[in-house]
Amino acid sequence: MNETPRGNRLHIALFGRRNAGKSSLVNALTNQSLAIVSAVAGTTTDPVYKSMEILPIGPVVVIDTAGLDDEGELGQLRIEKSLEVLRKTDLVLLVVDATIGVGEPEQELAAKCISQKIPFILVFNKCDQQPIAESVRLQAKDELHASDAVAVSALNHQGISELKISLVRHAPARWETQTIVGDLLQPGDIAVLCVPIDLAAPAGRLILPQVQVIRDILDHDALAYTVKERELKECIASLNRKPKIVITDSQVFLKADADTPPDVLLTSFSILFARYKGDLETMVRGARAINKLKPGDKVLISESCTHHRVEDDIGTVKIPRWLRQHVGGELIVDHSSGLTFPQNLSEYKLVLHCGACMTNRREMLARIVQVEQAGVPIVNYGVAIAALMGILHRALSPFPLLQEILSEPE
Repeated sequence: MNETPRGNRLHIALFGRRNAGKSSLVNALTNQSLAIVSAVAGTTTDPVYKSMEILPIGPVVVIDTAGLDDEGELGQLRIEKSLEVLRKTDLVLLVVDATIGVGEPEQELAAKCISQKIPFILVFNKCDQQPIAESVRLQAKDELHASDAVAVSALNHQGISELKISLVRHAPARWETQTIVGDLLQPGDIAVLCVPIDLAAPAGRLILPQVQVIRDILDHDALAYTVKERELKECIASLNRKPKIVITDSQVFLKADADTPPDVLLTSFSILFARYKGDLETMVRGARAINKLKPGDKVLISESCTHHRVEDDIGTVKIPRWLRQHVGGELIVDHSSGLTFPQNLSEYKLVLHCGACMTNRREMLARIVQVEQAGVPIVNYGVAIAALMGILHRALSPFPLLQEILSEPE
């Protein structure tokens, strides 16, 4: 709880040729020997994730990747694995060996960053061996359309401070302003969190999204009350003023709706995370596809992490049951977990995605784009459950503009 979850950290990926000094640069940025450094080209074979802190950006994940010029069939697989990292990257450090200069591998990676709208900084490493004139850096920056170009020596830490300043300048601005629920609250507002303690609840603690919501409420000087579902009505009645919002676990939506006064905002943790980690508008539009499902249709239920399944698991048991009840017949329900989708995405009528609490926003947005490119609507658990329970309009009460989508013609 004292550490920022990886999914909330700015993801900075280092790309470059073998032996350009990517791993050495990771060590220089962290001021620690976190990455294995060797004169032998190709020491880093798979992406390596290192959690650290760069002030004033705060907590980040630095990702060290294999060389862009790796050779052979296995080397090509390593390159492909490295390029997959772009899907979850917020900022790229394109490390250039100053003794070699910019060539085709760097140009191709720069083009990929531009096409995916990922800001990148050119980092000319080994400037202790080959000094780089400012005019050369600026020319390379302009030709590759980089955000910046910095000369460093990872070996003797020359230019590392300048690189950190560049990181601060070019980190996406949303890292300074992004909130889960804080923008819906004023200081002193009351938020009541409805947290059922069932088989899925971990012993002795709350789940990560619940903890993050509580922290966000406190960070915005509001008041957080946490109760179980059977205590919600009593809690609201005991307050000397009405809460601004009730945030519930999606699985007890109906009870929370019944016990929450109509003039109090109501939503769920999962809906808040659909906005925080992805694109809530897309998820709301995807929910409209639920009413178009027919018996025999294929749907995919996807989770971005793996976890222990309980007897009445939300993804494998409850949601499939609610979907079948809704359509009045059997559906073909497939499941996926981890960071890859089935190759036959276009065969599905709908993708239902988890709340993405263990991945970052860029990865979630990339997954949404992948599903949309296959021509398939996507909805997350909380939005889907509210729709299946017939209370989606109510669950979107904090977002009136999104409520209007539900009344738009199909």
